[in-house]
Amino acid sequence: MTVRGLWIISHENGGNLSIRFSRRFSTVEHRAKSLAGSSYVAVPEESTFLQLLLTELGLSDSGKNYVALRDDCLYRPRSPALELHVDGPAKGILWPVLTVSQGPLILACLPLVDVPPDPRPPLASLLSVSQGLTLLAGLQTFLLGSGSKPDSEGLGSRLAMVPSVLLQVCPLGTPLDVPLPGTPATPTAPTSVGTQKQPAWKTGLHRGRAVVNVGLIETVRSMQYGNRSRQDLWDVYGTVTCKCEVEGVLPNVTVTLSLPPNGSPLQDILVHPCVTSLDSSILTASSVDNYDGSAFSGPYKFPFSPPLEPFRLCSYTSEVPVPPILGSYQLKEEENQLRVSVTLKLHESIKNSFEFCNAHLPFFNRDQMGVVDMKVSSGQLDVSKEKNLLVWVLGQKFPKSREVTMEGKINFSGPTPGPSDPLCTKLTAYVKLHFKVPDMTLSGCYVDQHSVQVYSSAKPRIVTSRELQSKEYYIWNSTGTAPVSSGQMMM
Repeated sequence: MTVRGLWIISHENGGNLSIRFSRRFSTVEHRAKSLAGSSYVAVPEESTFLQLLLTELGLSDSGKNYVALRDDCLYRPRSPALELHVDGPAKGILWPVLTVSQGPLILACLPLVDVPPDPRPPLASLLSVSQGLTLLAGLQTFLLGSGSKPDSEGLGSRLAMVPSVLLQVCPLGTPLDVPLPGTPATPTAPTSVGTQKQPAWKTGLHRGRAVVNVGLIETVRSMQYGNRSRQDLWDVYGTVTCKCEVEGVLPNVTVTLSLPPNGSPLQDILVHPCVTSLDSSILTASSVDNYDGSAFSGPYKFPFSPPLEPFRLCSYTSEVPVPPILGSYQLKEEENQLRVSVTLKLHESIKNSFEFCNAHLPFFNRDQMGVVDMKVSSGQLDVSKEKNLLVWVLGQKFPKSREVTMEGKINFSGPTPGPSDPLCTKLTAYVKLHFKVPDMTLSGCYVDQHSVQVYSSAKPRIVTSRELQSKEYYIWNSTGTAPVSSGQMMM
């Protein structure tokens, strides 16, 4: 996979939009011209490219609410892959232009599409799109760090380091790694080990015990309403992270993801740029497009040449038939108190062994809590009257029935008002679950340590792990209103 060009654009509120950094790769452009033939569209000059991109993103011509090339109903954009309509001698459509925007910056790149442009290939089948987005995400993390608005001096110094960083992570337009915060501006000269040659983009050598660590984490989200008129939603997002610690030159590694016989195919797979080759059928399954059920169902092999630091090898989504915990929440108002009833049921397919499992019940736009008379069938209840919050600590196991309940009344007669929230007014309320289940995934996906291949004489120790965790797991009060989405949940 290679990129034809890379751009970093400043995006300040109320300020001018300008290209702070750009890099084009002439060797990749020569390949693009050879592959496209008569349909080749050259990358325009910077000013033209900037104007076309900002128009497509809706950030220019603020006085024009309608731009035909962008807003016509016949045009179906597939974000984040944009198409730019180039005029002039090199008239045509530039596609796919990938963009990532956060804080003051817009990052864009144009990956090389090495398949015939007509008919246009499905976006999910292009490995270059997956790796291009990973490259942009890595640059974004390098430039902005953990926050979205670094000081101008810090951002300026990181921008000045970009040319040197690209020499390491994207030599000649070929992404081999992603930069991390704190990457030095000048690479450390590697030392040779034996007859092997250390790649110039891998700075430094590891000293210590040889270990390859592969961790699989699945995150489940859910919106449950307890109402037949509203469809419950849930989704699963998985990430595979790796850390290779081998003395000397890091060897090539192959990690294999496997599914149980009845497992659903993994979808929306994105891979790290260090993946050296990949079966195109792995990338065809998408949660956006409708497939006929013949999607590739594994095993999923990822051969790669690892960087020194821990990195995310790949990510995916998966369709599962039910959420791990089904809940019911009923809230009724009686004078100056609320009657609360909560039921949680652990699905039979879920391992009944949690690292932790808590349920948070916040109450907004009311007076401070007064008398709390609640009973729980399992676990313990912590009350924070200052925050108008109940925390139901369920511990590490559900009872044998796999069902727990909470019932009681809460009086709101405190001397001061409690916290406010513009969404949760009247009976609009929720229970939010926080849990983690070690040694399991909801999709059934796993990494067998015997399937991890390390091409090295060092014979490193292989360590694999997997876990399921919750994020934005809501159970809404069935007797009140609740926010409802008609589409898919987006990670």
